[in-house]
Parts: sequence; C-alpha cells; structure tokens
Amino acid sequence: MKQLVIIMMAVLVLYSCGNKSSKNESRKPASKITLTAAGATFPMPYYNMVFSQYTQSTGTQLTYGGIGSGGGIRSLTDKVIDFGATDAFLDDSAMMKMPAEIVHIPTVLGAVVIAYNLPGVDSLKLSNQLLEDIFMGNVKKWNDPKIKSNNPGMNLPDLAITVVVRSDGSGTTHIFSDYMTKISKAWAEKVGVGKSLQWPVGMGAKGNPGVAGTISQTQGSIGYIGSEYAFAQKIQTAKVQNSAGNYIAPTIASVSAAAQTEIPADTRIMLTNPAAADAYPISGFTWIILYKEQNYNNRSKDQALATVKFLDWLVSAQAQAEAEKVHYSPLPAGTAEKAKAILRTVTYDGQPLLNQ
Repeated sequence: MKQLVIIMMAVLVLYSCGNKSSKNESRKPASKITLTAAGATFPMPYYNMVFSQYTQSTGTQLTYGGIGSGGGIRSLTDKVIDFGATDAFLDDSAMMKMPAEIVHIPTVLGAVVIAYNLPGVDSLKLSNQLLEDIFMGNVKKWNDPKIKSNNPGMNLPDLAITVVVRSDGSGTTHIFSDYMTKISKAWAEKVGVGKSLQWPVGMGAKGNPGVAGTISQTQGSIGYIGSEYAFAQKIQTAKVQNSAGNYIAPTIASVSAAAQTEIPADTRIMLTNPAAADAYPISGFTWIILYKEQNYNNRSKDQALATVKFLDWLVSAQAQAEAEKVHYSPLPAGTAEKAKAILRTVTYDGQPLLNQ
C-alpha cells in the first residue's frame, strides 16, 4: 500500500509539471513580426525616431536602410523589402514598369536646403539666377560681383566655390532638379530633372549624410541637402528666392505653406516653386511605396497586416506630431486623410486589410 501511494503521488507530480509546462507554453507571446524597409535618406532622421517608437509600443520590429530613393525603388521592385521610401514619386511610365500595382503614402513634408560653408557669412540670399550660375559652374568665386550685388554689405571672401552634389540615385536630387527646371530655362535644356544627373560641375558624395559631411568639412563649398542634416550639423543655409520674389528661409511654417494647394487623390505631386508668398520654394513630400496586393513572395497575412497597420499609424496625428522635433513639417490634415484612404485599398487575396 505504501508503495502504491508513492507511485500515485509521483504520477500526480508529473501530471502537474506537464500541465504547468503546457500552460506556460500557451502564455508565450506570438513570434514578433519584423518589417524591413529601405530608400530615401531625406526622411531618415524622422523614420529612425518614429520607427523606434512604434517598435517600443507594439513589439513590431522595424529596420530601415538609408540607401537613397533609387535604391528603395529597386529593392521594392526586387521584392526584398516590405516597403520602400522615395522623395520622387513614380510617374505613370515608372509605375507601368513595376512588377505589380503600387501605391504612394506621403509621410511628412521636408525642405531641400541650399547649404554652404562660409564662416562669418550668414543669411546669404540666392536668387534664381544665382542658383543657375553656381550649380552650372558659371560663377566660380564667392566674391563674384553677381553674388555681391545680391548681398550688399556682406563680406564675401575671394574663395573658389566648391559645388557638392549627390553621387547616388536620390529623391533629394529629384526635388532640387525639379525646382531648378522650373526656374531656369538653361537648366531645363541642359541638365533636366531626375534622381541621377549628368552634373555640369561638382564633386559627388553619397546620401544626404555624405553631402552634409563634405560641406561641413570643406570651406567654400555649397550643395543641397535635407534640412535636418543641415540643422543637426549646424551648417549654414541660404535664403532662397520664391515665385513671389521673396527670400525665404526653410522653417516648419514656410515648408508647410508650400503644401497649401490641391493635392490629388493619389498624392503624387511636386510642391516645388509654389505660388504662396510665404512658402519656401524647394519643399516636397516624401513617400512610402508598397504593393497594393500584399500576397506575394509567400508573405503571410500577418506580415501584410502589420505593414498597413504601421503605415496607418505613421500618418496618424500621434506620429505626425513628432515631425517638428526633427525639423520636418507634418502632413496637412487633408493629405493625411488621403493617405489613410489609400491604405484602405491595400489588399491580401483581394480583400482589404484595414476596415473602412
């Protein structure tokens, strides 16, 4: 009898341990979703900040590679990322070349600033003609009479101008060259608009960080970069002449003013050289791009749902409120609503992933 009792107790202990183990297994959290994105360096400071916040609050892991807009588009074309990022929307011709239909989700507004390195020379004013002359190599010295006449009383040095440009395929380049094409007939005829260009003059650097680093280390240099890179490294920025003839500094307010126009339902619009008298003229949206049908390459529905849920949060008031912390302008309310409407057309097996 004593032996029977011992055996029964042992069985109960084993059952209890097994049951406890089973309960513990059921309490384990589901495996975490990881989302991978790559593309534009222009919005990277904002993305790094909000991606981290979303991971901390939801557990969804987000990784972002700043490889330039061209790289982001190629990576999405190759279907090796969950979504891409670009400062240059895909036109109809480029859309037709994609393996399947894609959609554009604007995320924030930013400024492409004209950054320069001239110690003691602040509040430089650059007219449309001066931008053409400098970036086409027609004006080669900082004390050129054309620059001096536009900046009376400013002590401009007898120093060669070193133009710095992007060497990689870049949405920042697209925004800058789109603006230049609008203000300069010579630029439109000889250089044009694009993510990669045949530059008339200049030394190349990779990404916004590369251009910013080169300018900060090279006295007499000038180039174009996303505003946050200039502000973070305390690089001088010029006031640029807008369509109303006013010289405007890049600020949250002046960039926001550039978006006070009719935005199409698909949000594909360039905002450069706007009509508003108080608008900074080299402003633009930056977009996330993704496939409208998310069931491809054996993607799970959970992966697809996590993608659109994150992007829906990214254009929400909560995420947009973070933009100004890193010198971006939040989306206008109407544009954010258009972005949310686009996300509700994204499907898995033909069925919308988000509720209407």
